[in-house]
Amino acid sequence: MTKQSVKPNQGCSRDRTATIPALDRPIAFRKMIILVAALVSLQQVSASAEILTGQSAFTDYTKQSPGVRRKLTVADLPAPFATLSADNPSRVVGRPANAWPQGPPGFKVTLSATELDNPRLIRTAPNGDLFLAESQSGKIRVFRGVTADGHAAESHVFATGLRLPFGISFYPNGADPKWVYVGNTDSVVRFPYQNGDTQARGHAQLLAELPGGAGILRGRGHWTRDVVFSRDGKRMFVSVGSYSNVDDPTPTPGKPEEQRFLNSHREANS
Repeated sequence: MTKQSVKPNQGCSRDRTATIPALDRPIAFRKMIILVAALVSLQQVSASAEILTGQSAFTDYTKQSPGVRRKLTVADLPAPFATLSADNPSRVVGRPANAWPQGPPGFKVTLSATELDNPRLIRTAPNGDLFLAESQSGKIRVFRGVTADGHAAESHVFATGLRLPFGISFYPNGADPKWVYVGNTDSVVRFPYQNGDTQARGHAQLLAELPGGAGILRGRGHWTRDVVFSRDGKRMFVSVGSYSNVDDPTPTPGKPEEQRFLNSHREANS
């Protein structure tokens, strides 16, 4: 988070009411009119948006579209233990004919790439290339350009042999990174990189090991590990999921690991 301070300038009177120089008034007033028009437009969209309430809010994908909102209260939820615990996992089915994601007005959804193995995350390189984590097959792909029909013009395999890769980050921040960092499920690695590379320049360099393992959850637990850098580039942050949905992974009070945990969170929030 960044903090900004506002200082009064010479165009402000003693009661801190800003005055607009005569030459700037037409421009300033135009900006005010545009802002007011934008606010009115947002209010109109919000007012016209469909709001599902009560039991009508418990729907499937057929009621999902841009602008549809749901409002649930505690009274709408079933009473505790009213039903038996159920395990109802998702399942993959064939896409119905002409079934496409719905975008807001003015947007069109097209198919960019297909025949991928568990694609999970896309990050844009400074030069515009799209880096994709193909987790199940342990690959990082690179897509470049767009054809007239919306498909990726080029597709390349940047790296292979990874362990459930997910997070992708370019370092250092800015227009000319030298490394591509990847979050495996059990480690953070990096590859040497220059803008425009479609294949790794060298082998993966191991930087840190992470708690791995499948946990007790279906689908190998919370295995995704994202990687991001602070704005000043001095810290790297890595997400690590818990082994289940119900346990408290907070370290035991008074133990050294708790102190390390607290210290790391103080740094992240400073």
